[in-house]
Amino acid sequence: MADLKLGKLPDRTPVKLTVAIPPDLAEALANYAALYKETYQQEETVAELVPAMLRAFLESDRGFAKARATSQAR
Repeated sequence: MADLKLGKLPDRTPVKLTVAIPPDLAEALANYAALYKETYQQEETVAELVPAMLRAFLESDRGFAKARATSQAR
């Protein structure tokens, strides 16, 4: 077997998640998508933006990162 620097890629199969959100949040997300389009001249749906938003939120949460690192070390 070859000794590659790049390890085997993780599973990248999308997982569909359905959530119900209040109308004010739906409106805010639509407004965000409109501002995104205005800023980058590229239209993205809310469904396309939400995963990136969630990832950015989780990556910026230091308490979550610390708890996750602690639980993975066990």
